[in-house]
Amino acid sequence: MVERLATILNVNDHEQTRYVVSRMLRLAGYEVLEAATGEEALRVARERPIDLVVLDVKLPDVSGFEVARMLKGSAATSSILVLHTSATFVTIEKRVEGLESGADGYITHPFEPAELLATVKALLRLRRAEQELRRRADDLVEADRRKDEFLAMLAHELRNPLAAITTAASLLEVHRHDSERFRHVRNVIERQSRHLGRLIDDLLDVSRITRGRIELKPETLGVAGVLKEAAQMCRPVLESRGQSLELRLGGEELLIQADATRIQQVFANLLDNASKYSAKGAFIELLLERHDKHARPHAVVRVRDEGIGIEPQALPHVFELFFQVDESLERTRGGMGIGLTLVKRLVELHAGEVRVRSEGLGKGSEFEVWLPIVQGAVRVEPTAPAVSEPAPASDAGPWRILLIEDNEDAREAMQSFLEVEGHVVETTGDGLTGVELALSGHFDFAIVDVGLPGLNGYQVAERIRASPQGAKMYLIALTGYSGTEQRKRALASGFNIHLVKPPDPDALLKVLATGRR
Repeated sequence: MVERLATILNVNDHEQTRYVVSRMLRLAGYEVLEAATGEEALRVARERPIDLVVLDVKLPDVSGFEVARMLKGSAATSSILVLHTSATFVTIEKRVEGLESGADGYITHPFEPAELLATVKALLRLRRAEQELRRRADDLVEADRRKDEFLAMLAHELRNPLAAITTAASLLEVHRHDSERFRHVRNVIERQSRHLGRLIDDLLDVSRITRGRIELKPETLGVAGVLKEAAQMCRPVLESRGQSLELRLGGEELLIQADATRIQQVFANLLDNASKYSAKGAFIELLLERHDKHARPHAVVRVRDEGIGIEPQALPHVFELFFQVDESLERTRGGMGIGLTLVKRLVELHAGEVRVRSEGLGKGSEFEVWLPIVQGAVRVEPTAPAVSEPAPASDAGPWRILLIEDNEDAREAMQSFLEVEGHVVETTGDGLTGVELALSGHFDFAIVDVGLPGLNGYQVAERIRASPQGAKMYLIALTGYSGTEQRKRALASGFNIHLVKPPDPDALLKVLATGRR
């Protein structure tokens, strides 16, 4: 392949020789500059971007050896390759002196065009390889730095809710006779537990998206309906901070093809981001309009806030994984720097584009999402977040439940919860004993942790299903893994349903009710 981008400086005081070498290089596709003296060569090298110098050793003012030393000794020109040429200094000693002066190669006159070009190409390949290695080394250093920052952020974000949960748990006994305070402490634990769950879900979502493992379930949706649902999801957070949200959704029905849950996640993340980086009592806008300037009409959604804003140099990085606008030690804004990365990836999976604007610190921000409009389609109401409903009294049990969980604290907590609800619960911490219990007693349900020692949850389900006594038992898989593959494997093993840890208590009761029916 012809090298067309490299710039070569040809330095030789012999005019005819300089002409011949320059012609060889230009015919090979290189850009060629010329110099007749060492001083001129140093000046051109300082003023112009040079990739390689073809440098004759014998010059009228400064020797080629000294020119090479000066080029390699300056930070501005040290990366320039030097190829010494000479018809006089051809001994092995002179070649060694040339290489020790900093030259990267040495050829003697007379030389054939093929020899010169092959040497030039080899040196340029070496330069590209070194640049690539240097770039990769820099990338590794940057990745290592960002990894350390992320681990610090993760520790910060996990410790905050854990600290609240630990403190609240210690107060449960103190306030057990004060129903109002007891309810407040319990609500703290519930809120912080949900917050931990969201952190884990975001991390898993980023992992799935970066590995291309996320699956969309597209349907035709009205954008206005999606935005109303997202606003409703974020309203408790906005109200807790005294912030007001204005929706300006226009009068036209704009339809998109999208996964309802994921596209709501996009706008909920943007609204949460606007709230997080705005002061208490701030004003946030959510606007929807149609644009027909592109080849295909688009729905354009804007989320505007009056928050801390973004510095110009930070704008290109806001969608990068783990990037944080708030880099202070206190990190009062919270978050792990993954919300906007999720937004960008999810929007792109929907054939859309997301942009950000800010006039600088203290001047707020505006995020803009472009999604292609579907013409002539039938609208489907967006899927609202799952809301747990109380189970009908006729399906409330009590049921006989087998709980197989190796974590003692988790096992005791769930057993207590189910027994408070009136169910009869038997427990064990290993899979083999669990199978024996399941096949020896009459249980309506078995709640099985997948990550059991020895006999794992999938194997437990397969053995239960292989026996007539376990054929009709309702099996619930309980696992910290929420991916599609884990769900498919659970169902294939014989489970009726797959729940992610920690299960929502109301959702678990609903599963028991509907599962029994």
